[in-house]
Amino acid sequence: MIPWETLDTASIPGGRETLRLKRRGTEFSIMLGTNELMNSRLSGSEEALARLTIERLSHPAPRILIGGLGMGFTLRVALPLLPPKAQVTVAELVPAVVTWARGPLAALHGDSLDDPRVTILEDDVGVSMTEAGAWHAILLDVDNGPEGLSRQGNDALYSATGLHSAFAALAPGGVLSVWSSGPDAAFTRRLRQAGFKVEEVGVRAGTTRRGARHVIWLATRPAASKI
Repeated sequence: MIPWETLDTASIPGGRETLRLKRRGTEFSIMLGTNELMNSRLSGSEEALARLTIERLSHPAPRILIGGLGMGFTLRVALPLLPPKAQVTVAELVPAVVTWARGPLAALHGDSLDDPRVTILEDDVGVSMTEAGAWHAILLDVDNGPEGLSRQGNDALYSATGLHSAFAALAPGGVLSVWSSGPDAAFTRRLRQAGFKVEEVGVRAGTTRRGARHVIWLATRPAASKI
């Protein structure tokens, strides 16, 4: 069997562990300590994050915020589904991940980073969630679930305060989508307490209905809601 090769490492601002980009033949993996954050063979649930969210949008020129570039699966699937006047901002905290996207992972990303609708922001996704009504959809895939795995500071995204901020950052009828490696009943309750209408969808990690079962929360701000 071909052994894994470490191509690069990167520190996470505010984090204690190091990201490692690894390759085995044509397969890539991004690791955080002993946790595999993503693998190039298993893109099904990240792709579903884009599809399920966009299916719930009706605006002719939606403004989309994606938290976490990763291997680009969510962005790559989103772009063909979005209208020509859409605007997509991808917030990636770790600059090296953007460098990898244009280097060893370029084949996975295709031409998605050069799409004129796309802006790459090398910053915390939370920074972009401060303007009221700015987004029609916010997609979060920055941890393995609703807790700060990659760095403790991400806990704020999933707290009651963070969810109220996300609610305010969405236009009425907007959708907050959160990827997770597993269910979390307490997080579902916090979403509802923040005012969202919540769907919890089970998806497979692979693209052929195989692999581990992951969870996507689709939390919609009601159209007639007030902050």
